[in-house]
Amino acid sequence: MSEPELFLIHVTDAELADLRQRLRATRFLPDSPRRPASGMTEAYLRQLVHSWLELDWREREAQLNAYPQFLAQVDGEFLHFVHRAADRSGAPTLLVMHGWPHTFALQLELVDRLPDFNLVVPSFPGFGFSPPYANGPISEDRLAHSMHVLMTETLGYASYFTYGEDVSANVNDLIAATWPEEVDGIIATHAHFGTSEERATYADPAATAFFERIAATHGPDGAYGHVQATRPDTLAAALGDSPAGLLAWLAEKLVEWSDTPPGDPSGVEKRIARERILTEAMIYWHTRSIATSFRPYYEGADTPGRTPPVEVPAAVFIQRHEHDYPESVARDFYRDLRVFERLDEGGHFTAAEVPDAMAGRIRDFANSLLRDSA
Repeated sequence: MSEPELFLIHVTDAELADLRQRLRATRFLPDSPRRPASGMTEAYLRQLVHSWLELDWREREAQLNAYPQFLAQVDGEFLHFVHRAADRSGAPTLLVMHGWPHTFALQLELVDRLPDFNLVVPSFPGFGFSPPYANGPISEDRLAHSMHVLMTETLGYASYFTYGEDVSANVNDLIAATWPEEVDGIIATHAHFGTSEERATYADPAATAFFERIAATHGPDGAYGHVQATRPDTLAAALGDSPAGLLAWLAEKLVEWSDTPPGDPSGVEKRIARERILTEAMIYWHTRSIATSFRPYYEGADTPGRTPPVEVPAAVFIQRHEHDYPESVARDFYRDLRVFERLDEGGHFTAAEVPDAMAGRIRDFANSLLRDSA
């Protein structure tokens, strides 16, 4: 394990020139007749590509580099992360994890709103500036262990709060369940789903209805995951060669999964500004990490069997895409559930979409626990 080294993002002039050349040469295709609804259209993709061409990356790069970033060897693997310490002793510490298709950068709006916290925002192995594990799968168990080692051994925190979304939701649960002595509390906007066998045991009709709804939409809405799990390299070959294709693949999910009105893809920008969408695409493009970001899908990241129940204090905030998630399921898994609330706003990318609301709730939850322990 190495001491963290300062890290700065830098895209070379040659790479920027190559990117612009490729974007200018984009061959746009008209929308298919009678196509199924999706979060991407030819018109919106044209807007995004034009904006990417016009983006002042040097200015954006400087904005990102204003956050203290580091690279450290954790369990023999290199890990990139943002680490910003609060300017007071005794501040709560929060681990903020991302999922797919976002990166650490999409979580930085939350960092800005929690200056009274010690904040750690890692790039998962294989995403952005963290190389993939050299050997073995990018599994949820392994990710949980890497995150815990980063927090406790590399950065030296005796305890911390944890938050995760999407790919990191199960990692979030595993961290809290596995190391309860070092986890002060867990914040979840993607609450525990459980295995199919586990879901069959719930007696609450609301739980049955919720999981039936999720299953019904998985077919038409889950095609991306099936492709990433079964033909990852073929897909990555196309996305790694075409910035417009990469942008379409990423932005479609940002549109579909955010809490925005259906019909107009640009509505996503009411929640996630266009510059932030382009930043996500730029990080994947520059680091050539789209292929390795698929690894949790095709390597079978799901932890076999049931994740042990979480015994540490928990705050569950139900985002709009899971508005009907039953409280009974949360109480069955999070055994010390202190907060259960259904959010009025915010979708899949909750920390990015409603950072003010989430920062306030996280602060209230953490402070209530600190008062109880005083």
